[in-house]
Amino acid sequence: MEESEDVPKDFIKLKSEKLSVDEVSELVVSPYCGAVSLFIGTTRNNFEGKKVIHLEYEAYTSMAETEIKKICRDVRQKWPSVKHIAVHHRLGAESLEAVMYCINTLKASVPIWKKWIKRRAAGTVCYCILRTCQFYGLSLFERQKFTRKGTINHF
Repeated sequence: MEESEDVPKDFIKLKSEKLSVDEVSELVVSPYCGAVSLFIGTTRNNFEGKKVIHLEYEAYTSMAETEIKKICRDVRQKWPSVKHIAVHHRLGAESLEAVMYCINTLKASVPIWKKWIKRRAAGTVCYCILRTCQFYGLSLFERQKFTRKGTINHF
């Protein structure tokens, strides 16, 4: 690929369909650059202390695209080595119920352990492991306490 064929480009898209990380990544790959940096925004499940159950994004598309183009120009001015820029943003409504279901089901059925490592009195380290899951209909709750000496206490 000749230098003239890899002219810096901006790819701006606002759409209601699902976004593709692979698509965005492929747009900005250049044989003249050694890395691709991606930012993937996600939605928190709360806002100002309240649970978020539904999210909607709306835009004045032409104005939004104009402002994104300005940002791309600013980036190129401040960091001239940046080759391609892609800014894709999803519009429309998103329900967080599917995400919450997935998280809650994972916590209830997948055998994953959480480990806390705490410093106690001089020279003593305490490990607490919390294992919770309902796996094949069996409820399991076990908490173990380990000290540096290797003793295990179930409680």
